[in-house]
Amino acid sequence: MPGAIYAEGLVKTFGDVRALDGVDLDVPEGTVLGLLGPNGAGKTTAVRVLTTLLRPDSGKAVVAGIDVLKHPNEVRRSIGLSGQFAAVDEYLTGRENLRMVGRLYQMNARAAKARADELLERFNLSDAADRTAKTYSGGMRRRLDLAAALVVSPPVMFMDEPTTGLDPRNRQQLWSIIQELVAGGTTLLLTTQYLEEADHLAHDICVVDHGRVIARGTSDQLKARTGGERVEVVVHEREQIDPARAVLAAFAKSGESPAAADSPSGAVTVEEHTRKLTVPVTGGAKLLAEVIRELDTRGVEIDDIGLRRPTLDDVFISLTGHSAEDSAAESDDPGNSKSAAKSAKSTKEARK
Repeated sequence: MPGAIYAEGLVKTFGDVRALDGVDLDVPEGTVLGLLGPNGAGKTTAVRVLTTLLRPDSGKAVVAGIDVLKHPNEVRRSIGLSGQFAAVDEYLTGRENLRMVGRLYQMNARAAKARADELLERFNLSDAADRTAKTYSGGMRRRLDLAAALVVSPPVMFMDEPTTGLDPRNRQQLWSIIQELVAGGTTLLLTTQYLEEADHLAHDICVVDHGRVIARGTSDQLKARTGGERVEVVVHEREQIDPARAVLAAFAKSGESPAAADSPSGAVTVEEHTRKLTVPVTGGAKLLAEVIRELDTRGVEIDDIGLRRPTLDDVFISLTGHSAEDSAAESDDPGNSKSAAKSAKSTKEARK
């Protein structure tokens, strides 16, 4: 049976640009799918198609058991959407914003008021409830936007880079709220540029590039594809880089103790300015102890040493050719090149 969010062969073009090129997705009920990829890869376009804001050129999409193309109004009543830009009316108070959304969902005035008060309390906005939203900080606007997306307790949520621009404290608060939602049975599709966020929240991850899904799996499964463990060493003096390189080269990928003669050092990468050397290995903690002993025997003084597993950033680089931080500086999806105000307007439309 298809999941709470299901897409098959989604295609969307903008002129000569193929923003979606046959995207398939399947998100089981009560789980989080992290959608990763460089800006321009198609993430936001996929979200807009699934939330009825864009019609695909071809393909199939089902959300909460409802055909997105055949019954868009029913889909809108079953989803919540938090876009890249907070879709709040800055001239209304926080309380008025939430009541307005409730009325748009055809809640009666009493129910809309009660739900607004409940959400203001839950998102720690009660003290600012009667201030206009234009006086809110960025983190407060984000929380108000997410509260608005939850007015009708939707079974399916879409969050398009919801923590972009937030400080670490506000980001952690939103993470906690998201985890509470999912624990309560909500299904979530999350796009993000913060790989730590996907690692922390997502049950499964899809990496998209040039409109196609190029990899999928759990965080651990994707990390395993990038080459396993590595030893990183920071030597005390630059003069010790060469002897440390010789030691590490002998351990490269073998997981065995070094032989008497030094092995070729091509597998060892060196950052001269930080005095850090890195080598891919197998063997785990036992091998690390061997490396430390051999460095000590050779008289190499170190400031730091560790056995590192691949990160999602390593996965991102191996699959797309550059880091997520680099991609964050580029333009977004072709269908998402409008102003922040227009993006916020689209989010409001999805709530109607």
